[in-house]
Amino acid sequence: MSFQATLVRLMLKLPPGILVKIAGGRPVQLGGRTLDPHFQFLANGAASQPPMSSLSAQDARAGSAAGLAMFATSLPDGVTSEDSEIVLEDRTIPTRVYKPADQDPNMPLMVFYHFGGGVIGDLDTSHAFCGMMAKICRLPIVSVDYRLAPEHKWPAGLDDAVAAYEWALLNADSFGALPGQAMVAGDSMGGNFAAIVAQEMKREHKPQPVFQLLIYPATDVASDTPSMHLFGDSYPLTRDTMEWFMQHYMPDDADPEDPRLSPIHEMQLDGLAPAIVATAGFDPLVDQGKAYADRLSDAGVDVDYRCYDSLAHGFTAFVGVAPAAKKACEEICMLLKDKLKELH
Repeated sequence: MSFQATLVRLMLKLPPGILVKIAGGRPVQLGGRTLDPHFQFLANGAASQPPMSSLSAQDARAGSAAGLAMFATSLPDGVTSEDSEIVLEDRTIPTRVYKPADQDPNMPLMVFYHFGGGVIGDLDTSHAFCGMMAKICRLPIVSVDYRLAPEHKWPAGLDDAVAAYEWALLNADSFGALPGQAMVAGDSMGGNFAAIVAQEMKREHKPQPVFQLLIYPATDVASDTPSMHLFGDSYPLTRDTMEWFMQHYMPDDADPEDPRLSPIHEMQLDGLAPAIVATAGFDPLVDQGKAYADRLSDAGVDVDYRCYDSLAHGFTAFVGVAPAAKKACEEICMLLKDKLKELH
């Protein structure tokens, strides 16, 4: 670990009041919400860095990976991970498999998609969170390293997400999970993929996921809700960064209202898998996440919605340094565990 990373991690252990004093002296408050002191401290430090929109996709990936590595944490005791791959006829999709020592054979295999706007992120992005879910929910996880834009524009990454889910259905029993079943999960763009996979299975009359976990999901790539403006300059996801993501991710002739880009525009949501939708308060995406949860509920889908008002977008990556993020992620995992048990 570098000296800078060590220093930042040590400072994040300071009392919340001191973190606020270092990062501006007063709590950050917007829309009746107060930002968690750890995220306020991180946002203050990031303000001196060049915006992602000023970087190439390659430099943004490297910078993001280096930044997240500063907050990395080891897997929980009893959880192992192994890099693997899904071999298809025309391509290979890298994966990372997580397995808990006390796996519950009545739990499904989870297929997980990381965040990153379809442009950045890799198998390390959600490493700690996947380990936490495997431990608490006692289930195996296949984390998917889908193709990224601009080298592979939409729908390449989505196609990988769908292929990984269909592969999981055929191979779930080889992971000690319930045969012929799988669930989908993801955060941000990964939540977008998970939502679309469920919709795609319905459209194609194929097996629906047993569950969908959508964490601060991107459900409308052209959203202009109030939160896009109120929290448009929030750390770590700004409206400017989102526009930069979509410039790389979407082909010039893509329709932002295509449900395979923006799942909230699918008109028929009945019959989809039960869901947990969790959002962050300080996030441009919070309104569209809530709106999608409402639409699922209105269509008769069993939905449990949670908003973590003090947290910011990407909080799953900060479980090792932000106590409130860790608590929120643990709560989501416990809720998921209970919901999956109700299915059997």
